[in-house]
Amino acid sequence: MTSTSNAQLVDQYGLTSVSQTAPLSEYLRDTWKRIDFIKELANARSTQQYSDSFLGRLWQLVTPLLNAAIYFLIFGVLLGTRKGIDNFPAFLVAGVFAFNFMQTTITASANCIPKNDRLIKAIHFPKLVLPLATAVNQVQQYFISLIVLMIVAVATGEPLTWMWLALPVALLLQFGFISGISLIVARWGARSRDITQLLPFFLRTWRYASGVFFSIAIFTSKFPGWIGKSLKYNPGAVYIDLIRDSLMVSIHTDLKIWIAGVVWAIVFLIVGLVYFYRGERTYV
Repeated sequence: MTSTSNAQLVDQYGLTSVSQTAPLSEYLRDTWKRIDFIKELANARSTQQYSDSFLGRLWQLVTPLLNAAIYFLIFGVLLGTRKGIDNFPAFLVAGVFAFNFMQTTITASANCIPKNDRLIKAIHFPKLVLPLATAVNQVQQYFISLIVLMIVAVATGEPLTWMWLALPVALLLQFGFISGISLIVARWGARSRDITQLLPFFLRTWRYASGVFFSIAIFTSKFPGWIGKSLKYNPGAVYIDLIRDSLMVSIHTDLKIWIAGVVWAIVFLIVGLVYFYRGERTYV
């Protein structure tokens, strides 16, 4: 078939190259039109993930609880990090669940492009759909953990206060931030599979720097002030603190942390979106 014939077919049937990228505004509109597909893809991944296990989706609940129990034994009992912290069980569970959501979302996003290679090559659609579906899938699992967290908080003596109404705001900010990070990581994962080997080391370091198992204020009290501030305002610690602040009366997070949460969410969401969009042609 000649190039002229190809051009005629393209004009006649309105065919579009799978590597063609629309302007950003149109790109976002096309992604929004596929919101139902994003939801269905997220649901399918959840079903597939637990279809071969006996407990099925109960693992969404059992896994974070087991992790929290292990961390409580190691850090709270053996290493004594619970000293100086009121209601350490709720403090620990909030940290474990919040960071686990960020960790699993980032890890899954690194594989979302290579994992859907055949779909990408067969159909023309905004590839933004794939990391968004990954994030939605992880949010679905996170909600189950949050229900458990709220039960743990009440069971360990936390009263219901007006600050509980701030929890959706904290979650929205956390989702915005982690979506931006996921878009960046998704593009890296599309370029090289090595990123999946490096991520566990980064995430492990980030976990220990985010106050999941200990109070940053107490732990850094004997260190220079810049160390405490660096740990306090790193995004991982910020969103964990916002969730703890919403549910625990013993945690008093100042307004600066909430402002930091807003800034991190907006900056990374914008940067991640633009960065991922500019690599759209390379995903085919």
